[in-house]
Parts: sequence; structure tokens; C-alpha cells
Amino acid sequence: MKSIDHPVIDIIVKNSPHLSWIKNGACLFARAGSHSYGTATKTSDEDWRGIACPPSKYYFGNQHSFDQAELKAPNPDATVYSIQKFFQLCTANNPNILETLFVDPEDLLYVNDIGQEIIDNRDKFLSKRVRYSFSGYAHSQLHRIKLHRGWILNPPKNYPTRLEMGLPNQTLIPADQMLAAEADIKKELDKMNFDFLEELSEPTKIAIRSTMAEMLARLKITSDDQWLSAARTIGLSDNFIEIMQKERAYKNLKSQYDKYQEWKKNRNAARAAMEEKFGFDGKFALHLIRLLRSCKEMLATGKVNVRRNDREDLLSIRNGGWSYEKLIDEADKLDAECEELYKTSKLPHTPDFVYLDNLLIKLVEKSLCSI
Repeated sequence: MKSIDHPVIDIIVKNSPHLSWIKNGACLFARAGSHSYGTATKTSDEDWRGIACPPSKYYFGNQHSFDQAELKAPNPDATVYSIQKFFQLCTANNPNILETLFVDPEDLLYVNDIGQEIIDNRDKFLSKRVRYSFSGYAHSQLHRIKLHRGWILNPPKNYPTRLEMGLPNQTLIPADQMLAAEADIKKELDKMNFDFLEELSEPTKIAIRSTMAEMLARLKITSDDQWLSAARTIGLSDNFIEIMQKERAYKNLKSQYDKYQEWKKNRNAARAAMEEKFGFDGKFALHLIRLLRSCKEMLATGKVNVRRNDREDLLSIRNGGWSYEKLIDEADKLDAECEELYKTSKLPHTPDFVYLDNLLIKLVEKSLCSI
């Protein structure tokens, strides 16, 4: 079987000589990120994703393991996954992984017969899980946009003190009692999130949580209300709960202040200027809309469009062409459309695990026979 010849793979092997087998074990290597979306600018970093089949000692021995090999800045951003890890992430419809199989041909820089067979079966990975995997990644972008906007418009002015929260210098609750109470409250909250229903599939639990979150939102029940309900359910006194709430609020303020200082210290200068000018990070905004539009397209058509035909619109978002209000309105609209499409989409609820498991076994056996 031919070996891959690419400078990024050479860097991985140079940094980790024990992974020299990747040269012969790689079965697919593709361009990823903004260059594969068609939204790259002159300053965009290059991203790469690959799949590799490890030698037999990684399957049958107990001295070796391999999930992935990574490169980070100042090197190119690259990750090569073991074929097992890739299948695992792909069946979960992880956006970064799933997209690797649907890049344009010119972005597929290396593929052998094993990699080609994975591509030939790429539609088998698609399922309604995209509703929660893609929108989950989108919501993480939205969270950062809102968090950073809050820091820009109303930055924390000083490190929080216990006095500000109406707390004495020393906690009134012994640490062991506090930890025990928090653990019991967490158990109750886990029940509300269906984490105790292990027999349910993860997509089912995610769907239930989403429905429950919508119901609670309509009833205007916040996470703090849920915490209070859980605390009362386990029999804590109102006085104990009041002190715990103040301690939790103080702990949260400290955490937020520390995160703010870390963010301010490590901000990329260009992106900081962008946030100050537009009120939000355009790169986060671009990916927020891209992810939600991709999710909508997959649920509606069953197709994955990595190379974006809305490139100019996305670049306009990145460059501040949208107001913050328009961005939030469009994100809410797309998310609601995805929720409706989830109900009618022709995609299966989950991938065909048996088929994909048999395919994985076949490809692993094929790779071992070719060594």
C-alpha cells in the first residue's frame, strides 16, 4: 500500500517518532476549516484532518494505544485520528469529523482504497443526530459571543469579595457539609436531565432535555429555580439553602472574573479589535450561522455542503456586515427551523451501527493484511 507524502505528516512524525507508521497507515488526509468551507482569508490558518490505521500491536497488545495525533500553533492545525476513533466521532455526527468525508475533491489531498471505501459509505453516518451535534457546536459559539459582548459592554471592575455577597470572612458551612449537599443536589438535577436513564440512547436523552428546556423556558423556570427545587427536595432548610446560594453566587463571580482576566490577557489582537468595533467576534458569528445553516440543509435534504455557496454572506457576517440584533434573530430563527425539520426529516434517527461496525472490522482487517 502506498504511503502518504505530505509536510504536515512529516512534522507529526518528526515530533513523535514512535508514530512513524502513520506514513504507511494513513488512509485519508483532507483540508479542513475555513479553507474547505471557502471562507478563508489571507490570515486564515490551515487546518487538516486525517484517518490512520494503526499496526497490529495497537489492537492486540497492551503496551500501545493510539486515538489521535495533533499539531497546534505555531505548526499547522492538524489531527490524525485512528480509524476506530474516527468512526466513533463520525457516528456521533461530530461536525468537524463528519465534514471530513464531504469536502470537495480538490481538498481531499490523499486517499487510498480504505479511505475511499469510507467515503463511499459516508451517507451511512448521517442521521438526525446532526440536529443536536451541529446546533450544540453553534450554541457554544453563541455562548462565547454573548459572554464576550457582556465583558465588552460591562467589564468586571474588581475582584469580588465575600462582603459584597453578604458573607462573613469564613464560610458558615463546613467544607464537608457543603460538598455533601452539593453532591446530593447534583443527583437530583441529574434526574431532571435524564442522566439516570442509562438505557436511553444519547440522542434520545438530548431530545428529551431539549423538549424539557423549552417547557421550562415557557414556564419561566430558570436553572436557579431548578437548583432551589432540588435543594428543597433533599430536605435542606431554608437557612442552609440561603447560605449555599450566596456561596454559589460568590464562587460564580470569582470564576467569571478569572475567566475575564484570562480572556483579556490572551485575546488575539485582530479579533479583539473586531469585537470592540462590532460588539461581537465575527469569526464566532460566521461559524454560528454556518453550523445552523448546515444543520438545516442536512435535515431538509440529507446532503452535507462543506464548501459554502453562501460564502459572501458568511464573510459579510465575519466582517461586521450584520448587527448583533440581526445575528441573534437569525440564529433563533434557524434553530427553530431545525427543530421543525427534525420532526419531518427523512434522515434516520441514528446511523446503522451494525452496518458501520461491520465496515470498520472489514477495513481494519484489510489494513492489517496489507502491512
